[in-house]
Amino acid sequence: MHVRTTITTLAATAALLTAAASATAATEPLSEPRVAAHFGLAASQQPENITVDRTGSAYLTFSFARQIVRIAPGGRPHVLATLPAPAKASTPNLGKAFVGGIARAGDGTLYVTYATGTADLTGVWAVRPGGRPHRIAALPADGLPNGLALDQHTHRLYVTDSVHGVIYRLPARGGKATVWARGEALQPSTFAGANGLKLHHGAVWATNLDRGTVLRIPVTARGTAGDIQVRATGMPSIDDFAFTGHGDTLLAARDDNEVDLVRPDGTHTAVLTAADGLETPTSVAVHGSTVYVPSAAYLTNEDPNLLLAHLDR
Repeated sequence: MHVRTTITTLAATAALLTAAASATAATEPLSEPRVAAHFGLAASQQPENITVDRTGSAYLTFSFARQIVRIAPGGRPHVLATLPAPAKASTPNLGKAFVGGIARAGDGTLYVTYATGTADLTGVWAVRPGGRPHRIAALPADGLPNGLALDQHTHRLYVTDSVHGVIYRLPARGGKATVWARGEALQPSTFAGANGLKLHHGAVWATNLDRGTVLRIPVTARGTAGDIQVRATGMPSIDDFAFTGHGDTLLAARDDNEVDLVRPDGTHTAVLTAADGLETPTSVAVHGSTVYVPSAAYLTNEDPNLLLAHLDR
């Protein structure tokens, strides 16, 4: 009887340990976090957004330095372009020129959003390989263009405006930007509304920084915006994000020094924190089994960096 009880207890304990390990794997899919690059705060090297090419090279916007940089695996930042400074910046909410989202086309063209508070510079800019930056679309000077996503199939760009709380759409070749989606769910409540932006499975996904939400907006057969769906809540200061794969699970950067795993049912768990090296993380990119997280140090004023982690699939 004693032996049987012991065996039963051991079996139950093993089952509990297995369940605990499975739960940990499900809620903590990142391992081996490390800061791969440190940037200069004094030089305003504060990474706002990121995209990654097939070689694993990262392309970053340094928001207040007005720069677009490339970092090859294991390398240092190489400045590809510096956007022109305004005569006098009056960017809403920020007061200074701000380079925000970045997207990369298959031919290597880079697109970025730029806000200066001036009509001559605010908008979407493009940099072709080896070329100089040039504006391809103007956006309202009293807004704050921020997140950016490229639809490679329709050759259209989508842009969030964090002040006006809308999403614009425009041809990737350049031209007039029009409001594609608007609604209360995109509006700011105190500081900034629509922020991060991605295209995924026939929909435009966005975050609202003030409301701490993840939103999904279906693209209809006519290309118009469907009803805005709230897919996750309760994430204050949420910035940009990236999907972990083909499903709707995503990793979201939060300005309060967290990266959250957000599941398709809207539940979310912190998987990276300040203890891992986060310093106001602003965005996320996923390339294969590698997760890239830039930290701009906007709120900590210490050690802007690029963190890498392994995605345990």
